[in-house]
Amino acid sequence: MHARGSTTMDRTAPADHPILEPLAKRWSPRAFDPRPVPPEALRSMFEAARWAPSSFNEQPWAFLVAVRERADEFERALAGLNPWNRAWAKNAGVLAFTAAKRDFARNGRPNRHAWHDLGQAAAYLAAQAAALGLAAHQMGGILPDEVRRIYGVPDGWDLPTGIAIGWPGDPAALPEDYRDDELAPRERKPQAEFVFSGGWGRAAVL
Repeated sequence: MHARGSTTMDRTAPADHPILEPLAKRWSPRAFDPRPVPPEALRSMFEAARWAPSSFNEQPWAFLVAVRERADEFERALAGLNPWNRAWAKNAGVLAFTAAKRDFARNGRPNRHAWHDLGQAAAYLAAQAAALGLAAHQMGGILPDEVRRIYGVPDGWDLPTGIAIGWPGDPAALPEDYRDDELAPRERKPQAEFVFSGGWGRAAVL
């Protein structure tokens, strides 16, 4: 499925080297159009997350999902966000929270890779969203204790992040504090600052 969002603003990453189109197109808007996200698009996104790599193929992740069409569930999900994120994420078509299992199912030992593996699943989801013309904005600003209470999350699971998913919207509809970030140029550190060889801090010669 390929769908079109409601904004023509081009936020393609100004990559220094060629990368896959969904990765270049992926970004994290705060302006969302509240149109529903088609169920088949959501299923594709979570299918992409399903196929992310993980240590011993444990897949130590879970997603708690609320769609806008189920208003009561969506309002409960909004209560799990901090006020800053709640103010803009209320327009997303879907809200989700991520969960990471602390211990391996295979032997009960601590899984120090769980958050890393969950992050890969979330990244796959975000790339699939971009391929469909949608956006997935990942958020650290959630209320984990409230999310645990709302959803009855059992012990042994951490709640690292939330994700707002939907159609990109019009930045002009955002309050000014949010709008400036939405329109700012996209920037990243150059590879020389994080790709090393021969010793820490030595830019890799590739």
